[in-house]
Amino acid sequence: MKVEKNSGPPASVPGPRSRRIHAEEQKVIAPGLQRIALLSELTLTSGRGATVEDADGNRYVDFFAGVAVASLGHSHPHWVSRMEEQIRKISVGSFTTENRLRFLQKLAEVTPGSLDRAQLYSGGAEAVEAAIRLAKSYTKNYEVVGFWGGFHGKTTGVVGLMGDEGKHGWGPLPGGRFLTPYADCYRCPIGLDYPSCGVACAEFARKTIKNATSGAVAAVLIEPMQGTAGNVVPPPEFLPAIRDIAHEAGALLIADEMITGFARTGTMFGVEHSGVVPDIMTTGKGMASGYPVTAVISTDEISRAEPWAKPSGASSSYGGNPLAATAALATLETVLEEKLAERSRDLGAEMKRRLLALQEKYEFIGDVRGVGLLIGVDLVRDRKTKEPLARKVTERIFLECLRRGLLLMGYMPRVRINPPLTVTREEMERGLGVLDEVFAEIARDRSYR
Repeated sequence: MKVEKNSGPPASVPGPRSRRIHAEEQKVIAPGLQRIALLSELTLTSGRGATVEDADGNRYVDFFAGVAVASLGHSHPHWVSRMEEQIRKISVGSFTTENRLRFLQKLAEVTPGSLDRAQLYSGGAEAVEAAIRLAKSYTKNYEVVGFWGGFHGKTTGVVGLMGDEGKHGWGPLPGGRFLTPYADCYRCPIGLDYPSCGVACAEFARKTIKNATSGAVAAVLIEPMQGTAGNVVPPPEFLPAIRDIAHEAGALLIADEMITGFARTGTMFGVEHSGVVPDIMTTGKGMASGYPVTAVISTDEISRAEPWAKPSGASSSYGGNPLAATAALATLETVLEEKLAERSRDLGAEMKRRLLALQEKYEFIGDVRGVGLLIGVDLVRDRKTKEPLARKVTERIFLECLRRGLLLMGYMPRVRINPPLTVTREEMERGLGVLDEVFAEIARDRSYR
């Protein structure tokens, strides 16, 4: 059974084989998988472009992309060809390879300002921790300021910078970590309205540094747009203000571009929307379109700071291995060759317009926001109070979308839409059509009330 446009949804999605394999895995894999995997019970077997297929042959338009990881979509021919060629040569090692050199050279050409020195890692949290170590090496300070709603990983060094209740139960957390409000204007953390607020959350950050820290801040760590919080887009003056506040405190600005980097937001990096050049930048996820590789990028001056710059001081066992470097090179080549930043900008604007039209149609859509193909939608019981839709309703929306052939992060009141940058207009239309159908069903029975 294939889930295709205009075909009626099958009675059970995923099908019996997918469910059986998922159930068998649950007996041997440890708890704690992503909610989307547990709710869907999907067993995926293949994918091409922005469409994936499960073990029963059901196909789904992918508005998830592995949390924006599959930037080129699935099985992109150039990426596959590059990886097949490399894996026949050498796949591990700490030494220079031609593909790593070529990737780093190309990366230096597209990064903002003088950010032309990069060190490679294999995970997002690992890279963020390395960026913090670099900031500490350069400034000789030791405190870090992050933001409410922020997410930078779950390792011990960064879990204290998680800006929500996800860190509850993990204490006591490492010291020297402080959080301050992010410019989430739809749900303003300090109860004001933009633009009359004057971006008061930025001034709040200044006061946090003054009153909460010991005055030894090495870095202010920020996502240009917050992904995990719901694809939150701050006003354009927020990031420049935070940069200035960081520098006033003698701290470096670290921009965590794990989700926003590599053309996701319609520019190569999210910071470009506000014209800010950070001191350090971390990237990953879509950087290698599915292969685990991340980077810490900085200037020549900062990257020479010790002890970070000492031999083995910044290295990683798997970072920049031949396969990782090849995956990143193939991805960057494709992003540039296929002009995926421009494509993300144009398709994202069209998708946002279509979602705003749905907002006019359905009163439980409280907010639509986004840049490029990083789009967030707030689902609410009441637009005036902004009370989020109940979890049981949003999980129903997710499962109904899945049954009709759409995979997206729609199981929470803050829906995140981040399809592959290669998504076709047909796939986009099919996915938006499913959303419209499911929203219409929710509106008819008024279950959101």
